Amino acid sequence: MDFSVGDIVQMKKSHPCGSAQWEILRTGIDFRIKCCGCGHMVMLPRVKFEKNVKKIISSGTPQEE
Repeated sequence: MDFSVGDIVQMKKSHPCGSAQWEILRTGIDFRIKCCGCGHMVMLPRVKFEKNVKKIISSGTPQEE
């Protein structure tokens, strides 16, 4: 999968607030993601992030037509 800043992704497990949707704030070796429900921010290593992503809900980059 190809991830970019601004993407909204669904994780396999939901956050304790009840939301399973996260916004990607930073990519690289580590990912910084923000919960779309409560705004909590978490940093994860790339390997753990890619393992736990279920699907990309919306892309942060505009699509060319």
